[in-house]
Amino acid sequence: MKRLGKHGVFLVCIFSLLFMAAYSPSILMAAKMDKKAKASKIDSESSWAGKINAKFDISKMADMSDCDPGNPVVPTGDVIKIAHVSTFSGPGTINGEFHFAAMYWAVHDINKRGGIWVDGKKKLVALIKSDTMAKPDQAKIICERMILQEKVQFLVGTTGSNIMKVMNEVGNKYKIPVMNEGALADELMDATNFGRYAFMSSASAQQIGRGLAYYYGQVKKKEKKFYILCQDYSFGHSLADGFKVGLKEYYPEAQLVGEDYHKFYLTDFAPYLEKIKASGAEVIYTGDFVPDAANLLKQSRQMGIMLPFAGLFMNDPNFLHEVGVEMSKGIVNIDMHDVFPAFKYPGYGKYHNTWIKQWETWTTAPFNTRQFEHGSTNLGFYTQQMYWLLSVIERAKSTDPEKIIKVWENDTYRFANGKVIKMRACDHKAIQDLMVTEFVPWEQQKASFNIPPYYWFKGASFNGPGVMIPAEKVMPWMDPKLDRCAGK
Repeated sequence: MKRLGKHGVFLVCIFSLLFMAAYSPSILMAAKMDKKAKASKIDSESSWAGKINAKFDISKMADMSDCDPGNPVVPTGDVIKIAHVSTFSGPGTINGEFHFAAMYWAVHDINKRGGIWVDGKKKLVALIKSDTMAKPDQAKIICERMILQEKVQFLVGTTGSNIMKVMNEVGNKYKIPVMNEGALADELMDATNFGRYAFMSSASAQQIGRGLAYYYGQVKKKEKKFYILCQDYSFGHSLADGFKVGLKEYYPEAQLVGEDYHKFYLTDFAPYLEKIKASGAEVIYTGDFVPDAANLLKQSRQMGIMLPFAGLFMNDPNFLHEVGVEMSKGIVNIDMHDVFPAFKYPGYGKYHNTWIKQWETWTTAPFNTRQFEHGSTNLGFYTQQMYWLLSVIERAKSTDPEKIIKVWENDTYRFANGKVIKMRACDHKAIQDLMVTEFVPWEQQKASFNIPPYYWFKGASFNGPGVMIPAEKVMPWMDPKLDRCAGK
């Protein structure tokens, strides 16, 4: 009994200590502090960004159950007016609708929250479609009409750097802030074209080109023969130049075996594909977007050319499903929105699932297609840029252009998925990390899609293994002739 008693006392002591450790207020407090410390570490992990000034807060997101880009609600009266300048007619219509759906989501969310407090009162946001017809002269007409007749306070767009150049010129003329969320040519913000009212929140072509060169030269280290095929306009040439600069910098042993440029909305790529086939290329580098991207991929596979494409717009789920799993496998995509893995940031899974649930209710084409299923990748990038602009307006507490400029220069913002973006003050270009992934069948997509159902699509290859390209390796080109950037 005595022996049992001693053991009993010993056990009681042990259990008491364990109980105190588990339920001690000081230990519980330490655990909470540790959790906060981890969250704080996430919010300060990018040394180049410095302090994160604002971020998307999933806890404030509105009920999105009535959000439908096919039936948009545009408030009237005393509202904040934003002209969405893009292509809403002709062969490039899908580009305008794609960008509109993304940005309308952010605007609808903010309106459901009650709007933004500006100029002494809370106002809703009106996102107004403004059709350029993909023509520079029409872009000028519609931008001036929006400013002078509709009295918009912001211009936002667009696909086509030639169209974006016109938007910037008009915005700077009338002192209206312009957000470039989709055009990537570096010359848009050079010494010749820079204006204080234009902001390039999109990545630039040289960042994209150097990012892919870094991936092939410093990460993958396998393919060495590249063929460039891009659209024949400022963005296409700028993207090609960025890749060539990147190869010299990060992959000097690589070989460029061909380089071609084609007109917009081409229906027959056979002459170019025959040259690629004879060149000995191992990778086709392109910046083509739809419908060119779709036609290029489908025709290459029909001709038996199974080479991987490397670019940033060869990721439309609609045409990837048309060619199927095997013929979309191996595409290398550089992404301006996603991180790796996709759902590592707290709350982003909830945000993503909210998007998918709402997408399932959309019945109007093209919004009811797979291209709009996931609010990530390019859709996510355009959406989060609009959230950023709305955040800038909210923090400026005004639509006054000078107050907008003051807030946005050197501003840092964290997207819903945790990605950080910073507006460089001297030339209004965005600094950001980029992600490169290789497309794989659905069984391997778990590497990227790290929450149930652990794949993006079953009918097409899509994001799989990925790597983040640090912003420091792909800093946006700065024109040394731009006085504002002297000495920086």
